[in-house]
Amino acid sequence: MNLERSAWSLTEAAKHPQIAARRPLRVQLYATLLILDLAVVSAAVIGGALLRFGEVMPDGWRGVSGAILALYAITAVGLGAYTLDVLRNPMSGIARATGAWMLAFALLFLLSYFLKVDQRLSRMMTGSTFVIGFAALCAVRQLAGDTIRRRLQNRFTNDILLVDGPMQKAPPGVLALNAAEVGIRPDPSDAAMLIGLSDILKGADRVVISCSRGTAGRWAQMLKGSNIQGEILTRDYDDLAPLGVAELEGHTTLVVSAGPLNFRQRVAKRAFDLALTVPALIVLAPVLLLVALAIKLDSRGPIFFRQPRVGHGNLIFKIYKFRSMRSERTDVAGNRSASRDDDRVTVVGRFLRKTSIDELPQLINVLLGSMSIVGPRPHALGSLAGDQLFWHIDERYWHRHALKPGITGLAQVRGFRGATHTREHLTSRLQADLEYVSGWSLWRDISIVLRTAKVLVHPDAY
Repeated sequence: MNLERSAWSLTEAAKHPQIAARRPLRVQLYATLLILDLAVVSAAVIGGALLRFGEVMPDGWRGVSGAILALYAITAVGLGAYTLDVLRNPMSGIARATGAWMLAFALLFLLSYFLKVDQRLSRMMTGSTFVIGFAALCAVRQLAGDTIRRRLQNRFTNDILLVDGPMQKAPPGVLALNAAEVGIRPDPSDAAMLIGLSDILKGADRVVISCSRGTAGRWAQMLKGSNIQGEILTRDYDDLAPLGVAELEGHTTLVVSAGPLNFRQRVAKRAFDLALTVPALIVLAPVLLLVALAIKLDSRGPIFFRQPRVGHGNLIFKIYKFRSMRSERTDVAGNRSASRDDDRVTVVGRFLRKTSIDELPQLINVLLGSMSIVGPRPHALGSLAGDQLFWHIDERYWHRHALKPGITGLAQVRGFRGATHTREHLTSRLQADLEYVSGWSLWRDISIVLRTAKVLVHPDAY
């Protein structure tokens, strides 16, 4: 074996300046976020000092300020404030950064108690520092996240597409290299090839090998020791859209489905639902009684309208709403959406639908666990977009049921509500629902609840 051939890789790399100059992009972005966070923390400490003492750094506070910086950096790293998930979802970054900020102050007070330095801690200064830092972290993280996503077009890693065969066009931001042109072939027994491949991959975050099935095994062996996320591009399973791989009795399996939330996230979402639902039902009890009385006085029939809807895990449940239509003309199957001058709607019902008050009984569904405060809106099995059933328009329709249906959702706060007269009405809502399912966070739920107030009265609600 001629190891002198390994010098080839350096020569070939020099022909590709984009290879030689590459640095791990995500590491640079993590460092940028860390620097911004520490700048915010420093500014918060200075702001607290100015408010309390009228000077930038009063005597005896340098050590405490240094402790705040150190504690925040340690807790932020520990809570995952600098990860790819944070780059992709600024709300997740805000949640982890502010969580680290709160934990840092809790540790500061704990240390000051045990070290008996609490007399040096001004309540006004620490309180001001905490409030300023919390607000500033939210604002700066949101601004930084939006700026990074916009400028990098949601690409946060240095990716390489290495093609062993006919050259392919790479997606924007991905460096495409032809293995034959750069002199690399899949030979894990050739040290020169392994060293050459390592030089090409230096500074990259991810490499995807496009090759034939016959050479895939050899390419995989070459990537095993490269200390980089290596992937083999295959079109054999595109229709399965696998999420990952697993194993059964020594055989590789493809993971094609999984719940979007882990146990901790499900507990947090359920706790959030109950924290809003129980007080809301107590406070709104007089309103619910008045609405029930108005419905009984306005028309004959039950107070509630119960309709089968598709819910969590594609299971059917009964949704509760205040009855807004004449009982003998209600559409249990949901084939016909309400229209602006629908003669089925009662006088009281028209007001209830216009103000979304008819949706309030769904708090009972949330209490019982069949719905959530925030989630994709549940539909009846017979719901139509134009003259087609929802799932006939887009097969991804069923994917939205990976989470519990909600009283409000991302689609609703974006203005997508009311009747679905066309395919576009459905696809715009479906896209928002799938975005919510794939990027759930507690902060996003809180944001959607706050934004819902703006769309309670909507021109498309009738």
